[in-house]
Amino acid sequence: MQVRNYSKRTIKTCYNSTLKFIAYCNHEFDVKEIEELLPLHLKRYITYLQGLGRSEVYMNSILKYLRGYFKYCVMEGYITEKQNITQKVRWLREKKTLITTFTDAEVQKMIKVWDYKNFYNARNKAIIAMLFETGIRNNELCTLKVLDVRGTIIKVLGKGNKERYVPISSALKKILIRYERIRNEYIKDKPVTDDYYFLSYRSRQLTIEAVERVVKQTGETARVRKEIRCSPHTCRHYYCQFLLRQGVDSYSISRLVGHSNTNITKIYLQSLDDEKIVEMGSNVSPLMILK
Repeated sequence: MQVRNYSKRTIKTCYNSTLKFIAYCNHEFDVKEIEELLPLHLKRYITYLQGLGRSEVYMNSILKYLRGYFKYCVMEGYITEKQNITQKVRWLREKKTLITTFTDAEVQKMIKVWDYKNFYNARNKAIIAMLFETGIRNNELCTLKVLDVRGTIIKVLGKGNKERYVPISSALKKILIRYERIRNEYIKDKPVTDDYYFLSYRSRQLTIEAVERVVKQTGETARVRKEIRCSPHTCRHYYCQFLLRQGVDSYSISRLVGHSNTNITKIYLQSLDDEKIVEMGSNVSPLMILK
């Protein structure tokens, strides 16, 4: 997985998921060697996860990790192709769920939560604004370098080390300029060894967990609805749906947010309610435009 440029977090999740499955089989069926595993064991494990209330999406992700692990074992000669139990277990049919995200009013409140009184506040304001304005992933934000944010463009290093470029609006640019001024003053007399754009209060690279806390705290202060999960990924959902509401096509959005294909982006279109779809259609009336 390291060769294929997966993130450390993905590798850790895959490793832990595989260990949990092996531990389950050892406890329930006294299986001690990978050659002893049967398709029945994996099916029972899925049933066990269903009993815990895990979603189909979650269980399919576990299957994906296990398929990768068993494929590796086949390639390395630990088991034969016939002993790959994941080939005999089908993917679960996933329920089509609507993606709920922040309202425009909630986003405005969240951006206004932070001011420029100190480095901490200015940094958090810039983080929230960038998440909503660019749809950038949490890990991508944490790995941004100073030289990546220049002029009206942000260079983002996405999944699989694929680079993409995201535009900076004048509104976001103003926030970033003020943050940079305060940031430079804050680190002036500190031994900064990294050139990451967003830094911790100790002038080190910001962690994924720290950004998650910033978004959660911001949502709580702005009194966002309790049913909405205040996370960086929900900010990403908002960005995609906002662009769709503005009439931006799925292909362009997929390029901006780094989706591997437009099918992922189309999920956001399916999540728009009927009222918003009707509103989008009324804004592109041929008779009104061609009159």
